[in-house]
Amino acid sequence: MHTTLKWLAASTLLAASLGAQAQVNQVKVWAAACANCHGTDGRAQQGGFNLAGQNKDEMLAKLLAYKSGQRPATIMHQLTKGYTDEQLAQISAYFAAQKP
Repeated sequence: MHTTLKWLAASTLLAASLGAQAQVNQVKVWAAACANCHGTDGRAQQGGFNLAGQNKDEMLAKLLAYKSGQRPATIMHQLTKGYTDEQLAQISAYFAAQKP
């Protein structure tokens, strides 16, 4: 019985770990859509706007302003409408965690 509980606990931890990794991978997929303008992992080429290392709360506020139409944009208002507010928060956190 004791051995069964150990295996059950180990299996549960493994499943949780795989789920967390899948979530990280999903955020990377969402963030990849930003690479055309903001560079790989948010590090833009010269003349572009870097997202890597930016403040996540400020970035999220800007994304939500684009989404609502409060902030003028050429394309960002269209792109942000394709994501939920929670997804935009996760994308902001991802870019904030990247080294500039």
